[in-house]
Amino acid sequence: MTGQNGTSPKHPEHAGSPPPPVVPTAPPAADVENQTPGHAQTTGMGFGVAGILRRWKREDLVRRGSLALRGLSLVFSLLAFIIMASNKHGDWKDFDKYEEYRYVLAIAILSTLYTGVQAARHVHQLSTGRELFQRRTSALADFIGDQIMAYLLISSSSSAIPLTNRMREAQDNIFTDSSASAISMAFLAFVTLALSALISGYKLSSQSYI
Repeated sequence: MTGQNGTSPKHPEHAGSPPPPVVPTAPPAADVENQTPGHAQTTGMGFGVAGILRRWKREDLVRRGSLALRGLSLVFSLLAFIIMASNKHGDWKDFDKYEEYRYVLAIAILSTLYTGVQAARHVHQLSTGRELFQRRTSALADFIGDQIMAYLLISSSSSAIPLTNRMREAQDNIFTDSSASAISMAFLAFVTLALSALISGYKLSSQSYI
């Protein structure tokens, strides 16, 4: 059909052409700050459980290390006690005639009793998984007890060393050798208890109630 002027009607240029492509829009970014508590807990659950397991392993390692140090201190203290108590060879070669050696013997006995009780308590805790006292109370008692006993051990060793050195300069015999051995055992007991005091201080400063 033609118009009055003999020309065909004009159609829009876009007639019959395909529609323009639709450009996909990016999804909205997740609002990290406004996440629900449930989502946050699900995301951090793995890290929380792993952290708790690592802390339990670390606490178990600390307990075993503390038990090993107390066991060594018990052995050294017991040896110092036995060696000094048997250091009696007649005349001037008797330990009980010297105040410094009696002091070493007395502290060795105290250290043996203290470390024996502490070692038994740690063995009970590791075997049963239960503590006799509250954690903070036990850590505080361990820290104070270890420091006091370590100080007494180094004090007794220091007081007996000059006397032994003077005796060995004049005459070196079985009495002076036994005295030196007992002093050495007391000193080693001091070293192990000093290390145990460091562990006790760490346990006291990083208390966990989980």
